[in-house]
Amino acid sequence: YQTDPLDEDVTIAGPIMPRLKVASSGTDSDFDVKLIDVYPEDTPDPNPSVAGNKRILDAPPLHMGGYQQLLRGEPFRAKFRNSWEKPEPLTPGKITSINFTMPDVMHTFRKGHRIMVQVQSSWFPLTDRNPQVFTDIPFARPEDFKPATEEVFHQKDAASGVEVLVLPQN
Repeated sequence: YQTDPLDEDVTIAGPIMPRLKVASSGTDSDFDVKLIDVYPEDTPDPNPSVAGNKRILDAPPLHMGGYQQLLRGEPFRAKFRNSWEKPEPLTPGKITSINFTMPDVMHTFRKGHRIMVQVQSSWFPLTDRNPQVFTDIPFARPEDFKPATEEVFHQKDAASGVEVLVLPQN
């Protein structure tokens, strides 16, 4: 999900709070949320051959147009949505709320940039693989791993979103 290009700078500060309405065909799943600053396609490329007074001979070209700068990314395992002490399975196909808080950020999205949110169900190898079934994952056997289909809802009666604090512009 991403905004249109911004008409003015937007500064956010504080925690990032995903508020997801999801469903899975499995009994457990991961929901990884990423907040991204997307640079305009016409962002000029820096000169990679010069760094200070030193010349970098083998620097690969760096293309900034459309660059996606990851600001925060956080995995959340659905079975812990109500309690860290008492994990609960998902009911396959049932819309479920996944609400959590990501670490604070202080960032200004510049005019012309876009704000992007990505929601995915795997971030391997950053996080271990989820077998998509309600189990004690460190002890899961290869045959415990099942494919699953995830849905993120965004209609009026089941709206997903990400809450952030927006600072007023001076």
